[in-house]
Amino acid sequence: MGDEEEQQRSLMFLLTYMLLKRRRDINHADIQRRDEIQRRIRHRQYFFQRQRRMLMMMIAGGMRSNVRIRTRPWTTTPRSDWWERVVMTEFQPSDWLDKFRMSRETFFYLCEKLRPRLARQDTSFRLALPVEKRVAVALWRLASNVEYRTISALFGVGKSTVCRCVRDMCHAIVALLSSTYLRPPTEQELEESAQLFHSYLGFPHCVAAITTLHTAIITPSSNASDYANPAGWLSVLSQVAISGQGYFWDVCASFPGGTDPAEILQNSALWATAAEGGLSPAQTPVFMGKPLRYVLLGEACYPLQSWLMKAYPEQKSRRGCRTALPEPQQLFNRRLGRALRASEEALLRLRARWQCLSKRNDCGLDVVPTMMLACCILHNMCESHGDAFKAEWQVEVCEAENPQPCHKALAPASMDQSDAEEVRGLFCDYFQQQRT
Repeated sequence: MGDEEEQQRSLMFLLTYMLLKRRRDINHADIQRRDEIQRRIRHRQYFFQRQRRMLMMMIAGGMRSNVRIRTRPWTTTPRSDWWERVVMTEFQPSDWLDKFRMSRETFFYLCEKLRPRLARQDTSFRLALPVEKRVAVALWRLASNVEYRTISALFGVGKSTVCRCVRDMCHAIVALLSSTYLRPPTEQELEESAQLFHSYLGFPHCVAAITTLHTAIITPSSNASDYANPAGWLSVLSQVAISGQGYFWDVCASFPGGTDPAEILQNSALWATAAEGGLSPAQTPVFMGKPLRYVLLGEACYPLQSWLMKAYPEQKSRRGCRTALPEPQQLFNRRLGRALRASEEALLRLRARWQCLSKRNDCGLDVVPTMMLACCILHNMCESHGDAFKAEWQVEVCEAENPQPCHKALAPASMDQSDAEEVRGLFCDYFQQQRT
């Protein structure tokens, strides 16, 4: 009997402990549930109060705008619905071109292409910006280079949002559109470019010109002297290859402004591609009765190669006086200079359309190269879609920007290719035959 009583007491003790523990767990769960309910109530109260304040501000802004005399409905509108109420409903084709540097059709084409990278989900407390508005904010910045706070007030978004839109769109353009608008040319495009260089610029057997672009920047936190270009101001240096159509085929960005252009070229993918014959058809074309790959044109700072032609340098006598070049070499230099001016005009169109490249860019150094690539891609897209270009944009750039530096230092003769002089002689012979 003693053992049975002991077992019963143990069982009663265990049941009592379990009942007490269960009651404690239930009480704890009730407390957590009440706390969660109170937290949600506070959040909802905060949300409704915030929505009420925003509604009152919108109503007050609408009342002020009703009594304001305006010459044009969208020039002085401070409301956050300016994008939906004005741009999407009242903008004319000329407005789209002036403010976004592209037609309405090209704008929405761009939005659809970038949607996979730019679309965002709504949250419980905030609606995500539509892709179209994010693209518009970024394009406004690229086209005008105005301050973030100006765009922030115009579109009714925060300055940090403007910065994020610019970064996100530039990265999305490079990731999604490079393969379409910034890629190596096809054989047909090579032939078309060679025909344009020949017929319009007077230089045969050439498919592209290589040149440089300096983008002004704010003083970096370190190694500022490396970014001083030959003109004395701070910049980021980019190397571009421009076709006869004015398209950018290759862009190599992100170098300090004081970098030697020849060094950039030798370390770029363009050098390897051209040296291996990648810028000529599979069947080598014939020039002056000899098989010769298509050539590129470059400034005097680049090394002379069998595929890269540059001007003959000025000759000096032992006394240091300049001596005139032979007539064939002078003629070659004039024709090459004329062809290179076409590439300068393409760069001017690029800087005029996207003025973030012509004025001092206050973005971080990690953003400027991506922005440069994005602008070249957008340029090619607008040109291929046939969007209009306004001449007054070029006037604005020529009046506002610092002149592009001139790289006068010649590339060392040791960098020249041994058989390149013979190729340059063929072009001299061709131009002489054309004169007779």
